[in-house]
Amino acid sequence: MINILVRYWPELWSGLLSTLGSSLLALVGSLILGTLFAFMEISSHRWVKFIGRVYVEVFRNIPLLVVTMFFYVVIPMFIAKVNGFTAGTIGLTIYTSAFIAETVRAGIEAVDTGQMEAARSTGLTYTQAMVQIIFPQAIKITIPPLGNQFINLVKNSSVLAFVAGFDLMYQGNVVAATTFNTSDTYLAVGLMYLILTLPLSYFMRYLEKRLA
Repeated sequence: MINILVRYWPELWSGLLSTLGSSLLALVGSLILGTLFAFMEISSHRWVKFIGRVYVEVFRNIPLLVVTMFFYVVIPMFIAKVNGFTAGTIGLTIYTSAFIAETVRAGIEAVDTGQMEAARSTGLTYTQAMVQIIFPQAIKITIPPLGNQFINLVKNSSVLAFVAGFDLMYQGNVVAATTFNTSDTYLAVGLMYLILTLPLSYFMRYLEKRLA
């Protein structure tokens, strides 16, 4: 494994950077998108709630690879050409946002309903009460499951390998095909994924304790 890391470090490092870049973009995008659809799911407007629910149910129940291939194969046929990195990142964002939406929605609904009533009784509007009172409490509740989703996102970024996204898994496949040393190559790739996910795991635990 050490020999693989030393000899093919430039390729693996390039793949690691692509994985990191895609993961960060998808993390931010899915958090924003997921929070938006979580609010839509609890909206008092029937059609807004319906749209939010349909989005979540559709993308939670379609495999990530299918979502990614749609942007890599179908979109270029009708709209514009999309490279593997972009298709993989968009697919990862949309897929993960559906799970984050459910996590955030559950966190909001876990906050005591009396909190909203008390906030409204002080003169706050529904939106003000939600943003200033309910949502901050919901975030504390959702930190552990959100941490799991973020870690899964980093691991799921390996889907870029199927669409030539030049990520860590893609480069690992190239090295394995070149050297015929699959065991050492994938051990090295696994170690590099661990380097990405372990700090994130510890950070989320620290954040959970800090907010508690």
